[in-house]
Amino acid sequence: MTTVTPLALPEVLLITPRRHGDARGWFSETWSRRTLAAAGVDADFVQDNQAFSARAGTVRGLHFQAAPHPQAKLVRVLAGAILDVAVDVRPGSSTRGRWVSATLTAEGGEQLFVPRGFAHGYCTLCDDVMLAYKVDGDYAPQTEGGVIWNDPDLAIDWPVSADVAVLSDKDRLLPRLSDLLDLAF
Repeated sequence: MTTVTPLALPEVLLITPRRHGDARGWFSETWSRRTLAAAGVDADFVQDNQAFSARAGTVRGLHFQAAPHPQAKLVRVLAGAILDVAVDVRPGSSTRGRWVSATLTAEGGEQLFVPRGFAHGYCTLCDDVMLAYKVDGDYAPQTEGGVIWNDPDLAIDWPVSADVAVLSDKDRLLPRLSDLLDLAF
């Protein structure tokens, strides 16, 4: 049985599929429309993505897609471990600017469901991390946006300092949440 746990922002879910093991190894159902629907998730995933990060301390994000092409994500780690973060960026939301995090590991099989209207990012906790994630909307670069990972107003408790974090040039230039215009999701 898969365990579904709402986090402090209850729209963000920590999903831990059960592993069935024997002398050969284990088997796990990593995604089930029925299981997620029972947990209130009505995402129709249309694309799978995979990412690799070579160095511990790599930060990717905080990214989102706005209307008319918003995306929800279901993230899991295939090798290594990450601190996965979701930030509510919905205009008018009573929890706008609040964030939650969870450690996802290949060993534990945990997954994070990040709904539309939330920025997503992660920090690798070891070298050679690989993750996979499903999205429920097609990639639309004209609607992509983000928030700087170390926005002081968010005060995310990242496991890496700014002087050693490995970032893309694009992610270094993202605005603070307070500088974003109203968005629609």
